[in-house]
Amino acid sequence: MTQEFSETAIKRMARHVLEIELEALELSKKSIDDQFLKAVDVIAKTKGRVVVLGIGKSGIIGRKISATLASTGTPSFFVHPVEALHGDLGMIMPGDVILAISFSGQTEEINKILPSLERRKLTIIGMTGNAHSKLALMSDIHITIHIEREACPYNLAPTASTTATLAVGDALALCLMKIKHFEKRDFAVFHPGGSLGKLLTQQVKDLMRKGKNNPTVRETASVKDALFVMTQTGAAGATSVVDNKGHLLGYFTDGDLRRLLQKGADLLNKNITEVMTKNPHHILDTVPAIDAAKMIHATHVDNLPVLDKSGKVVGIIDEKDLIEYLAFLDKK
Repeated sequence: MTQEFSETAIKRMARHVLEIELEALELSKKSIDDQFLKAVDVIAKTKGRVVVLGIGKSGIIGRKISATLASTGTPSFFVHPVEALHGDLGMIMPGDVILAISFSGQTEEINKILPSLERRKLTIIGMTGNAHSKLALMSDIHITIHIEREACPYNLAPTASTTATLAVGDALALCLMKIKHFEKRDFAVFHPGGSLGKLLTQQVKDLMRKGKNNPTVRETASVKDALFVMTQTGAAGATSVVDNKGHLLGYFTDGDLRRLLQKGADLLNKNITEVMTKNPHHILDTVPAIDAAKMIHATHVDNLPVLDKSGKVVGIIDEKDLIEYLAFLDKK
């Protein structure tokens, strides 16, 4: 550290910044008023998109708000006001709602395009810190951003104001998310590359063991035959019992074998149909993998036979194939 700034002084400065920003977040609760409710109502009812405008730091915050809206069920995109002045206004369609962000409310580039938006009878939602600014007065709905001061020691650099604006934008997006009944599965569809997307969009057929790794025996097989197939096809420790068309008749597991051996039964030469579990738990190959995890979790089995829509056995799904999913359920 320099002689001018000790570690203690820097920690004190950093904490002071966070205190000011926390104060701004506390004041942000005042933004949740009748105008905020009108904004939610208008956006929830529109069949168009939310077009977000902003420049400078407000533009960066606007991009983030637009991205949050879009990813939580409210179609949205960001337009840079300068580009809008040079042709990008053509991206805005009838029925769209404008969300214009400027803390001062006096941003020239935004205010220049407002008359054009008004003539097209588009609803304008202004988000500013000045209810008497040009943007606020030209807006159909105005959401006020309340802060006492910026965290900047000169009260100039947008800091507390951008934090508060972002928080109010998040509140707007998540209220709309609830109103639109946007659920985890919808989120996964919009985020297929994320971990939640993977968990909620993969199907059983994407993870099941099939082909040579899918243990099956005919109803004519002996227990000895079944044990041989179970051993040859890997670590699942189970086999499906099928008829001559491949339809599921029953299921036999190494757990069944242990329980029967404890009874002193002479098993190896018995027909598999005498000892198999009839009408076992099973799952379709097109079911979301998370549902297979839920079934395994609820029934306390190690694996399940997988059927296609015709009832034929096409695979087996084991708890080892669903570790991520089971971990996800345990966190809920």
